[in-house]
Amino acid sequence: MAKAKKSTVFFCQECGFESAKWMGQCPGCKSWNSFVEETVTTNIVSGKKTSAISSKEPAALSSVSLTKEDRIQIGIDELDRVLGGGIVPGSLSLVGGDPGIGKSTLLLQVCQKLAYQGRKVLYVSGEESLKQIKIRAMRIGEFTDSLLLFCETNLGIIEETIRKVSPEVVIIDSIQTMYNENVGAAPGSVSQVRESTGVFLQLAKGLGVSIFIVGHVTKEGTVAGPRVLEHMVDTVLYFEGDRHASYRILRGVKNRFGSTNEIGVFEMRQEGLVEVKNPSEYMLSGKPEGASGSVVACSMEGTRPVLIEIQALVCQSNFGIPRRQATGTDFNRLNLLMAVLEKRVGLQVADCDAYVNIAGGMRLQEPALDLGIVMAIVSGYKNRAVDDKMVVFGEVGLSGEVRSVNMAEQRIQEAKKLGFTHCVVPQSGMEGLAKIEGIKITPVATVRDAIELI
Repeated sequence: MAKAKKSTVFFCQECGFESAKWMGQCPGCKSWNSFVEETVTTNIVSGKKTSAISSKEPAALSSVSLTKEDRIQIGIDELDRVLGGGIVPGSLSLVGGDPGIGKSTLLLQVCQKLAYQGRKVLYVSGEESLKQIKIRAMRIGEFTDSLLLFCETNLGIIEETIRKVSPEVVIIDSIQTMYNENVGAAPGSVSQVRESTGVFLQLAKGLGVSIFIVGHVTKEGTVAGPRVLEHMVDTVLYFEGDRHASYRILRGVKNRFGSTNEIGVFEMRQEGLVEVKNPSEYMLSGKPEGASGSVVACSMEGTRPVLIEIQALVCQSNFGIPRRQATGTDFNRLNLLMAVLEKRVGLQVADCDAYVNIAGGMRLQEPALDLGIVMAIVSGYKNRAVDDKMVVFGEVGLSGEVRSVNMAEQRIQEAKKLGFTHCVVPQSGMEGLAKIEGIKITPVATVRDAIELI
């Protein structure tokens, strides 16, 4: 006889850590004030103990046959690149991002491309009605009858529908609206989101259907975000960018079937999201010529080199404590590089306000941008323009040395393709670098050597 027992537990909204009591700081992710109280219902079976007998036996690694997985090509090149070449059958992917960033629009375009290929796609929406989805679909374009729409939030009904329809791809929009009747918490809570994702994981692996789930992220952290689910899914994609701007960046932060940290760039238009084939050209559009404090640097996003413009404005401070601001890069890294200039080069910037901006709305953390930030700061401080046809990259150490970075040849080739004629690279990475015709390569060993080029 089964009896239901209710208990109160506390979950961390950031990482899903479970505790019997409330704690100010989560032991798992070290975040503060992230625990919420939830009621969990547990079924207890009274009577004799029963043991489950499984027919499965452990298998030797050498006896496991391996075949190359057949990927489903979507037809959106930027998304296919981020996924590692297409959708893997039986995979569970999470698409996260702020509300209104364009997650539902992108996945509806995925449905359109797959439906034109004759693949059966099921779009499950818990946020919109059929008419609302139809209005959004009319803005994107024409659809075929291979796309099936289903508006439901009950997980049991959705599971039954997926088994009955047997689609190749399923879109769940969004995971925060789904609820499992066996869980006594409210929809959107940590336990509901985790249990619902577990059911979709079993469906994906058991039926071989590819499932995309949408997860919203709020700045306040009141709703369980995708961080709870990252360890359960195969692929994690984050949609970044300002919802009021036209450009979006799709970044793969986890991928069991491909490279991580790949990016895809899209432009939001009236007809939906349009691919940006050459992100470097877009990032450099509108760059001023002959302006001080403007330097072009090269960053690697996965296997793709991206040229971006680094802007710096340095002026004397009118306050007791100078103001520092970094947009698109790490603020602490900016303070570190200015301390290197102060100590190793003798540049008096301690009493100056400094503003550094990565043009184009991207947020980059690669150390290869250090040399570009340093040269932009010096150019803005001395009011001297850097050569418009120059590209720089390299990591700066605390001793003022310029360290080598990976994939230097690919970075130089990208600069050459966009018409740049001069490239400043770390001297320590020149050994394995092949000679490239049509572009001048200047190796530098220290920050002082690079500054002399301004």
